Amino acid sequence: MATTEKSVTRNEPKTGMAFERPIQELESKLAELEALALRTRLDISSEIEALRKQHRAALEAKYKDLNAWETVTVARHNERPVALDYISTMLDDFVELCGDKYFADDRAMVAGLATMGDRRFVLIAHRKGKSTKERLACNFGCAHPEGYRKALRKMKLAEKLRLPIVTLINTPGAYPGIGAEERGQAAAIAENILAMMSIRAPILSIVIGEGGSGGALGIGVADRVLMMEYSYYSVISPEGCAAILWKDGERTPDAAAALKLTSKDLLELGLIDGVIPEPLGGAHRAPNVAMDEVKRTILRELEALDARAPDELVRTRRRKFRTMGWIDGRFPRV
Repeated sequence: MATTEKSVTRNEPKTGMAFERPIQELESKLAELEALALRTRLDISSEIEALRKQHRAALEAKYKDLNAWETVTVARHNERPVALDYISTMLDDFVELCGDKYFADDRAMVAGLATMGDRRFVLIAHRKGKSTKERLACNFGCAHPEGYRKALRKMKLAEKLRLPIVTLINTPGAYPGIGAEERGQAAAIAENILAMMSIRAPILSIVIGEGGSGGALGIGVADRVLMMEYSYYSVISPEGCAAILWKDGERTPDAAAALKLTSKDLLELGLIDGVIPEPLGGAHRAPNVAMDEVKRTILRELEALDARAPDELVRTRRRKFRTMGWIDGRFPRV
């Protein structure tokens, strides 16, 4: 499947994230020096190497201790790999399956039969798009009820064919429009959550960017739930939380911190099962490296799930979600 992804090198200037401006300035200077070296016969290799070391040190220092809101901005980066990038790069073959058999085919949800080497599985993912035109066509990854019904049909197909299920989560939330609500948005998500508790097939879910609210959970009830290092997973967006609690958009960073939405926070709370490391500076700086790591993770996780019988998968999956938040066998006092 075609993708608009372009090759990204670490020294190309980036745009969009305020906290990266000092790093971007170093990248611009480095690009100027490299261009000068190509145009002239000046030997400035030592200056270039020194600037490269300075650039790497700045990246390491900043990304070692990102705060919650900065992590959200990385998860939303325009050049971060999206579902179609993973499909075109990781898979040897992909046959897209469309429609929910009730209303329409939702462009915000992509599903199909996937082949990765000798491994076959059903892939379901939020589709965001890269260009403005693509994002509008996909509602920026916000699925309608028909998207969740399509996803559930493909999950049941996977169960029938005895294939594992892999879901890639990347949505700010389910589509909030009147039409979506009229067609049963809440019910569609609830039906998915209920059905995924009983699917007799291995399920692996990976948050590759944004994991917003029930829109993410609608394809996120899995035996193994993983997050990429600079993704986020939350019951509500930081902007929505700030608007409700403080009615002040300037409190969005405070809301992000309070929501405990980073991969590190959620792993410590026991709400996810693992974190997939990203290249230095985030997946948008070296997308192919990031996608290769996700591919290796999928193969490793599916191999581990192969050893578990369907009854065991269902039993442990239900126990996993029913006991989330327990401390010493009981829920903590708030």
